[in-house]
Amino acid sequence: MSTLEDRITQLETRLTRIEHLLGRNAAVQDKPIKTQQPERGGNIGQHEAALSRVSQPVSSPDAFKQSLLQHATPPNLSITKILGWTGATALVLATAYLIRLAVDSGWLTPERQVVLAVLSGFLLIGAGLRLRSADREYASLLPAGGLVVLFLSIYGAHLYYQFIGVGLATGAVMLTCLAALWLGRLFESEIYSLFAVVGSYSAPFLLDALAGSVVDLVVYFSAWSVLFCVFAVWLGARRVYLLAAYMALLGFHVLYDLNNLSAWVEAFSFQAIQFLVFVTGAVWFSIRRKQPMSRDEAIVHLPLLLIFYALQYPLLESHLPMLAPWIALASAALLLGAYQIAKNMLAVRPEAGSLLVSAYAALALFHAGYMELVPPDAAPWLALLMLPALAAWRHFSGANAHAGLPWPMQMLVGIVFAINYLRVVVAADSHADPAILGLFYAAELYAAYYFTHRLDLKSLAAPALYAGHIALMGAAVSILDDPLAVSIAWGFIALACLGLAFRSRDKLLGKSSLLIFAASAAKVLLFDLSDATPLVRIASLAILGLTLYAGGWMYTKVDAIEAGPAGT
Repeated sequence: MSTLEDRITQLETRLTRIEHLLGRNAAVQDKPIKTQQPERGGNIGQHEAALSRVSQPVSSPDAFKQSLLQHATPPNLSITKILGWTGATALVLATAYLIRLAVDSGWLTPERQVVLAVLSGFLLIGAGLRLRSADREYASLLPAGGLVVLFLSIYGAHLYYQFIGVGLATGAVMLTCLAALWLGRLFESEIYSLFAVVGSYSAPFLLDALAGSVVDLVVYFSAWSVLFCVFAVWLGARRVYLLAAYMALLGFHVLYDLNNLSAWVEAFSFQAIQFLVFVTGAVWFSIRRKQPMSRDEAIVHLPLLLIFYALQYPLLESHLPMLAPWIALASAALLLGAYQIAKNMLAVRPEAGSLLVSAYAALALFHAGYMELVPPDAAPWLALLMLPALAAWRHFSGANAHAGLPWPMQMLVGIVFAINYLRVVVAADSHADPAILGLFYAAELYAAYYFTHRLDLKSLAAPALYAGHIALMGAAVSILDDPLAVSIAWGFIALACLGLAFRSRDKLLGKSSLLIFAASAAKVLLFDLSDATPLVRIASLAILGLTLYAGGWMYTKVDAIEAGPAGT
């Protein structure tokens, strides 16, 4: 220590002399010191910065020592944490091997093994508490290892040696989990809370008496879920209630199946309680901490909602098939209401929460709403009304074409419309008239093309236009039974597209007629000529030739059309 102080004193003396010399030279020259600028950049800026730091006076030797020691402290403590965790793990393994050695030598009886393990756990916890004032974060690693030893001691005493009954083992597990929460708050570290979560929810797998009763499982898991949600908000760590939620839902489901339990009312009640508890915990966390959910946190929450839906809906479908879709939609409405509460209470809009809620709502609406509740003959008409409803919502809400409605809901509208569009085009629905529906779908798609083209949304305009052509061609097939009449109708459709393109100066509409010309030619050559009479063949080829020639003559002027909004 004396050597270090001597070196620091020598450095202070040298810096004082340099400062004195610089000050004397400045006084003699009566102007600032100028350095000759190099021809190229080099490191002159770094040298000037170093010179200015040297010329600054040193306030006191103690301040200089403190500054030097602060700069000597490593900025990244990841290696320190790794060493600390490795050391704590080594102590736990050393305790296990000590017990194993004592057992092999015949000195340590089973009772002494359990007592020694418990004492080792308390010793690690006590050592961490003793060192907490020196370095709280680093000292917290020892109690973490002590908790692991205590959990193993309890389960070993109950499962392996049968020294304690299920009641005493359950109480010991609960006390250990509460101690873990207390240590987590004391050390301000969530690792203890995660230990408590794992220890509490794994207890029913090791204690048979807890796993044999559905009511006991519901009470046990629900009580811990409420406690972990409260503690997560108190500690400020979402991972605590997230891990608890995953372990509660999956753990209860596994125990319910392994033990062949049949109390479905209690199982449904447990799932509903867990949904309410964790949704309330997530909203309360955001409001209490004034911390909206981030995108990464929303991504971690989404599988939890999907697991809840996947576990609850089959249970309801088996016992309450008529109410299952409505209960699923009610859960989505409840989640939406919780989001609105958080949105109104927070100063900023929780964008990630909006995506999370809309993703779950889209799933519930598609599966429970569309697939379960909508009759097959009404589905095409419902899909037909979705696009006008979406356009009206955007118009009155003031949202533009890309914002306002979250992308999961946009995907829902697109999927439902695409499914029913294909059903109409291929005439796969026997409950509805494909001709009438085809005309309606074509008219709606043409209207969608008109408005999206006027709004300069080319990524949406072109698909709507071509889909409208296909729907109109399918409607012609359903209305007209004669192949020759269908070819004539397709030709008129193509020529009408070119005529409207010239009138409205719409280049995209004119080029889209190529699809109809190509389909008409392929239909005549591949299908109409195969089984037709000679007169029909001649008529088909003549109509095709005239249509293509007229279309080609009109298409030569398409490239001269300047692209512009439709209708201008």
